[in-house]
Formats: sequence, C-alpha cells, structure tokens
Amino acid sequence: MIRRATAVFSAVLAATLGTGLALPGVAQTFPSKALRLVVVYPPGGTSDAVARPLAEKLSAQLGQPVIVDNKGGAGGAVGMDAVAKSPADGYTLAFSAISPLTLLPHVGKVPYEPMKDIAPVASVMYSPVYLLATPAFAGKDFGEAISQAKAKPGSLRLATSGIATVGHVMLEQLKLAAGVDITHVPYKGGGQVITDAAGGQFELFTSNPSPGVNALVAQGRLRVLAVAAPQRLTAMPNTPTLAELGYPDSNLTSQFGIFAPGRTPEAVVKRLNAEVNKAVGTPELSERLVKLDNVPSPASPEQFVKSIRAEYEANARIVAKAHIRAD
Repeated sequence: MIRRATAVFSAVLAATLGTGLALPGVAQTFPSKALRLVVVYPPGGTSDAVARPLAEKLSAQLGQPVIVDNKGGAGGAVGMDAVAKSPADGYTLAFSAISPLTLLPHVGKVPYEPMKDIAPVASVMYSPVYLLATPAFAGKDFGEAISQAKAKPGSLRLATSGIATVGHVMLEQLKLAAGVDITHVPYKGGGQVITDAAGGQFELFTSNPSPGVNALVAQGRLRVLAVAAPQRLTAMPNTPTLAELGYPDSNLTSQFGIFAPGRTPEAVVKRLNAEVNKAVGTPELSERLVKLDNVPSPASPEQFVKSIRAEYEANARIVAKAHIRAD
C-alpha cells in the first residue's frame, strides 16, 4: 500500500510540474491586491518568528500588504487545507513545514491531496529539532532520560507540537531504537507547549528553535539534552546530536517553505519563488534565521518539489517501520 501511494504521489508531482500555465501577463500584473499568508501553526512558535518578518519583507518587495493569518490544528493540516481550497491565483499562501505533505498522508487521512491540491513555491529554511528537559526532569542528560524510561516505563512524558509531526516521529524512532516506553503528549502547535514546558507540566519535549525557547534555555529554565541536526550547533557546541548518541534514524530536521493552492499559474509561482528567495537572502532575514539556529535554504520550485518527494518516500519507510498512526 505504501509503495502504491508513493507511485501515485510521484505521478502527481510530475503532473504538478507540467501543468502550470505559463502566463507572463499574469506575472507582470501580480500582485494587484493584498496577499494572505496562512501560518499553519498557532502563534508563538518557530513559524511566527520567521513568517512575520518574512511577510514584512515580501510586502515591501511586492508593494502590497502581506497579512499573516495563524490557522493551526492537526499538525498543520487545517491551515494547509484552507490554502488548498483557496482560489489558485497566488493571493493565498501557506507558511509551513513540509510535514503536512510528506508525513501526515502516511499516518492518517488528510482533506487534501498533497501535491495535487498544494503547489510548493519556495523553500525557506531547515530547522534543527531540540530534545529538551523541563524543570520536571531531574536527570542531568540524555542518557539518564533513557535510563529512567527503561527503569520506569511510561513515567517520562514527552510533549510535541502535535501527532504526526517531526517531533512525534523522532519520539517513535527513539522508542523503537532504545526499546523504551515514553508517554507522548501531543499539543496543537508550538506556542502553548513552550509555556507548559517552562511550568514543568511534563518532563521532556521537542521543539524547533524559536526566540521563546532559546530565551528559556539561556535563562536555564529549559535544558537541551540533544539536537537533531547534521552536526553540533555552533551555539551549543557541548550538546550532542542524536546521531552521535547512537540514534541516527531520530536525527530529523524540519524543512519550512511557502506553498500555494494547486494549479496556481507557473508564472505566479516563479515570481513568488524569486521574491521569497530575495527576501531570505537579505542580511536582516538571513541573520535572523541563523541566530535562531536555522539554516536558510533558498531553492527553485523544481528543487523544492524534488526534496519534498525524497522526504515523502523516506517518511513512508519510517512510518511503516515505527507503526505510527495519527489515531
């Protein structure tokens, strides 16, 4: 079944790249009114920290307001569905991790066809994932967390921003590889989970870098036990990656980008791609991303689609192996 889904997905991706209408006139007149940027997660997390300054840059470049609209829920599926059902004219966009396209379809039903109803426009960044301890965890490091999970199955609670998110996959991979039972506490986005983490409502949680999380880490109220990243972060040279700790399958990062409704004219997609790449390349925005330990990742629409295809196929294998389900 996974193989068939992958084949269908690849066919749809190919169709998406080939059906965009080359309408240079549309690109020349676009945009002629305000744009809406749907952030598919609640306020207060990584997405807001990036989407809002990005919207400001795009507004200045395009000469039209870019209005940010948070529409969280179901791991990003609620906001992505709202964009999928919007007119395919480039005026309604999504800012999201790629997981609503590459992960959610493997773990449960989504109300849209990932690449038929959604057009990838521009990659914005890769974001590492922190595995953090809250004041409720008395252990000193990652090894002690695993030891506690083995000694007292289910006693450790690990919160994520939602079911079938990258943090959830990381948890399931850890449980599978270490042979431990850790209780999953799914939220509906990153904002509230950060507040509850600082209050010690659970022992562990996963999060992408954000001003709120980084400030709490700097204050000593939260501790980063490990990071999912290709290598140790410059800002945390003493914090190991999950791959270093012996869990390479859990060493997952998040890719974020801009998306439009499916069948948005190719000329509009390319215009938006160029404007997003320009904005991400400005010193103000690129430096902001780097300060948050994110990595700018500008790319063409075709390159972005290719990376999404690769992640979709990799997640199919991960989900099957770890038996992850949204329900």
